[in-house]
Amino acid sequence: MSFAIRAAGPGDAATVLALIKALAAYERMPDAVKMDEALLRTAMEAGHCRALLAFDGDGAVGVALYFFNFSTWTGKRGLYLEDLFVVPEARKGGIGLAFFRALAKIAVDEACPRMEWQVLAWNELAAGFYRGLGAAEMSEWRVWRMETEALDRLAQG
Repeated sequence: MSFAIRAAGPGDAATVLALIKALAAYERMPDAVKMDEALLRTAMEAGHCRALLAFDGDGAVGVALYFFNFSTWTGKRGLYLEDLFVVPEARKGGIGLAFFRALAKIAVDEACPRMEWQVLAWNELAAGFYRGLGAAEMSEWRVWRMETEALDRLAQG
């Protein structure tokens, strides 16, 4: 397989969104994506998120969507990988590794001492890949989330 990875811009929002929806279906949450193309384009234009796309010829076969966070412990920005997805027929061709190398280069170039992401507990294939890269599972940390209704209740007192 011959592929190329390039940075996505706001004009690629439709392609990025289609791959995010494919990821949601793969993660058994096909109705979880509420974002639309205009919202994604606006977020990309504002710098809230960035993306890399992998192409096999003219067709997009993968996406890595990321943003920068901040660590109070290091006093520096970190790179947070929100989503990484490669279409099933393009897997095992080196695209995942190429994405991680590109993201590591971005992190190093941006002086980020950390790159972090999450993986669903059932996705042992991905976890094994990450271990092979030298990543360490942060098993002592638990992810917590508060969504719209709970946020509204808390904000209203």
